[in-house]
Amino acid sequence: MGFSRYVEVGRVVLINYGPDAGKLATVIDIVDQNKCLVEGPEEITGVQRQVISYRRIALTDLTVNIQRSARAKSLKAAWKEGDTLAKWEGSQWAKKLASKKTRAGLSDFDRFKVMVAKKQKSRIIAQKMKEL
Repeated sequence: MGFSRYVEVGRVVLINYGPDAGKLATVIDIVDQNKCLVEGPEEITGVQRQVISYRRIALTDLTVNIQRSARAKSLKAAWKEGDTLAKWEGSQWAKKLASKKTRAGLSDFDRFKVMVAKKQKSRIIAQKMKEL
């Protein structure tokens, strides 16, 4: 079983460390074996053009059709053309990150309400299974 995600120009990445953690970016150019040049586009994802280490990014399955060292305008057009943001939001990875963020923002009482709802759900399922 080989790799399916490669660092390539146009690869959409998720930044997992630093001030832009949790944001999407696109690989614009490869600097060396440890770093690449990424940009959001800034109007869509909020990530400015910067050199970032491979350790700080996670490769996604999404790619954008751009040329090497593409300008911000052409990158933004490619994101719109490929509907990249909608594809990301529809992925399981993005849904999992969103649910983690939601759970992290819950108060103590909210967590209690979730626990009670889970108990009620499991009780109803157990009753229905007994009927069968």
